Amino acid sequence: MAPANDSNSPADPTSGPGPGVGPGLDPEPAPVDGPVLVTGGTGTLGRPLVAELLADGVPVRVMSRHPRPAEDDRPCEWAVCDLTKGIGLAAAVSGVRAIVHCATDQMREAKVLSRVVEAAQQAGVPHLVYISIVGVDRVPLPYYKAKFASERLLEKSGLPYTILRATQFHDLVARVTTAQRRLPFVLSPAGFRCQPVEVTEVAHRLADLVRGEPAGRAPDMGGPAVHTARELAEATLRATGRTRRVVDLPLPGRTARAFRRGGNLAPDHAAGTVTFAEFLAARRPDRPEPSRITPPGDRPESAG
Repeated sequence: MAPANDSNSPADPTSGPGPGVGPGLDPEPAPVDGPVLVTGGTGTLGRPLVAELLADGVPVRVMSRHPRPAEDDRPCEWAVCDLTKGIGLAAAVSGVRAIVHCATDQMREAKVLSRVVEAAQQAGVPHLVYISIVGVDRVPLPYYKAKFASERLLEKSGLPYTILRATQFHDLVARVTTAQRRLPFVLSPAGFRCQPVEVTEVAHRLADLVRGEPAGRAPDMGGPAVHTARELAEATLRATGRTRRVVDLPLPGRTARAFRRGGNLAPDHAAGTVTFAEFLAARRPDRPEPSRITPPGDRPESAG
């Protein structure tokens, strides 16, 4: 399947269904004293977002599949919820002023979001913020297509909404290389480029968006610079003290062509300031590496 848009230019965030309110819903006034619900609040993006909101004095309710750890003494509420089954969801959204949906599920992305949307509609939630990925309308990767379908679902939901598309997080880009640490060489997709962005900066942007009015498609958010996949792999190897050969791997198919065309990039929206080199330098050397690679956009707690 060919990409929906062959242009490398980011989509116009002013296009689409207007000011961020879908058709057919007139929500109740916002509960100004209610908390912001963060789904996937214990994940890679959810954690810094919760910290950002709490630091700004915003009440927060963290949604997780797991009970609150005994050692967690942060001044936030906690909601245990299984999003894939909807168990605990009505209670989680009750009385919230807004929802930031950071949870993700590679196989059931749109289904999970539809549950959140339905619960938000029933509760009269006045603002739902959704994190998406730059290029979901241009790169026919299955996960990207699911994120794009989720965007369309939210736009038609009747809920006031904001959608933020971001480029790949620094830690994801680094894991593409470190996940190959047992190989005698590192494979790098030939012709691919990335524009990695710091996750805490994306969290800061989300915090700003959820405190504001529903904006529809917010401007995309990319990292400060575009690099080839090979450059990023070599930089990661140097930072980890490994010396191995990087081998360019030609990849066939329409998805690979879309990446080579730069469908995942947002050069006109290079809002991030933390470079990939700075990210690598700041990483703790004893930090354990995840055993698998998660698709771009977040590595939050799974929805199910």
